[in-house]
Amino acid sequence: MRRISRITVAGAATASLALALSACGGTSTSASSDSKGNKGLAIAYDVGGKGDQSFNDAAYAGLEQAKKEFQYDTADVEPTEGETDADKEQRLASLAKQGYNPVVGVGYAYAAAVKGAAEKFPDTTFGIVDDSTVESKNVADLVFSEEQASYLAGVAAAKSTKTNTVGFVGGVDIPLIHKFQAGFEQGVKDTNPQAKVLSQYLTQTAEEGGFSSPDKGKSAAEGQIEKKADVVYAAAGLSGQGVIEAAAANKVWAIGVDSDQYKQEALAKYKDSILTSAMKDVAKAVYNLAKSVEDGKPETGIVRGDLKTGEVSLSNSNPKFADNTELQDAIKTAKEKIISGEIKVKSS
Repeated sequence: MRRISRITVAGAATASLALALSACGGTSTSASSDSKGNKGLAIAYDVGGKGDQSFNDAAYAGLEQAKKEFQYDTADVEPTEGETDADKEQRLASLAKQGYNPVVGVGYAYAAAVKGAAEKFPDTTFGIVDDSTVESKNVADLVFSEEQASYLAGVAAAKSTKTNTVGFVGGVDIPLIHKFQAGFEQGVKDTNPQAKVLSQYLTQTAEEGGFSSPDKGKSAAEGQIEKKADVVYAAAGLSGQGVIEAAAANKVWAIGVDSDQYKQEALAKYKDSILTSAMKDVAKAVYNLAKSVEDGKPETGIVRGDLKTGEVSLSNSNPKFADNTELQDAIKTAKEKIISGEIKVKSS
């Protein structure tokens, strides 16, 4: 059964949600609440918003799965340019006040906001993706071992390069993205010690557009390709689209991130240049949190996804990747050694 905190007045209007959120980001979806008026999962997007073909869209997929299975009202809310922690907290608090439960902040930038909102609404479960610093009885820190999938991406790059030069493009120079870089570089070097890794960050802060500027990603990738990189791995959110575009234009390989970018409609014309993607199952993490609340046993504390749980992985959608036996064997061996602990993957 649902906890009492999840019961809201039947027929709460979608319009009232839009009005409440108008000052701090608009809502882009809402379903009809069920016969008892219950509301369920709400997510607040990170920079880049819905349609980034990556991180935020994965969270939305988890919301859609929960909405379909539990038949309840959901909401997803866009960020606004130049917003403060107080704006983010207001957004989360508004969702909780209207009865949405759980409420998830997508991205580490929501840490202060989730902490503040969770204190004000102790009967609501909150989640935050990609941050492990919020310690509260009603908060689930949804984190991943991105360095493990990135290591496998490094193995793939090292096995695929013909120039012994590969590239890494990080969106923002922060510890989270350092995990992607560290794992990738280690995977490359362990597989091919002769290979060189060119690494570059687009910006120092998210506010400068590191996760939301395809033009910056394209420019960075072009620079690495000029230096003979023939495989480029991007951990840069929406900016990664520019990396993939540059790779396709120059007939080299790109490695996607977070979601299976080979399958994404917006990137369809570039898909033959997407070797694989280092995925983390944000959709599953968001859905699982919603299910835990629905089951009356809400997740709290650090909830980590890794290779062992299957929540980080490499995609096999590109047949040229999936059918390469030598490459697949190398990745399988590396994966088994990571899971067993024989390979310790660096996170910085």
